Amino acid sequence: MNKFKKGDTIKIMAGKDKGREGKVEMVLAKANSVVVVGMNIYKKHIKASVAVDKKGGVYDIPRPIDVAKIALICPNCKKVTRIGFKEGQRVCRKCGKKLEKGGTK
Repeated sequence: MNKFKKGDTIKIMAGKDKGREGKVEMVLAKANSVVVVGMNIYKKHIKASVAVDKKGGVYDIPRPIDVAKIALICPNCKKVTRIGFKEGQRVCRKCGKKLEKGGTK
């Protein structure tokens, strides 16, 4: 079972975006990483293609962040916390309350 789900609010603990908060946009389970909206942005140079009618240029793309570098912000107690599991549900290690899917409730 994955600790992080789409929609969770997280804080980045290491790397160039250390200390910033954001929402999980996509979870890459096999790579053990997540894509966060507006974080870990890199430039990608794209060559124009006549066959596909694609414009060239420099584009900003979000790259995945390893789950070891992020921590969940509990929606109940608003603290940075680790995630535990009880009876198949994710649980906040600080306040002990269950975390709903996506951390929205």
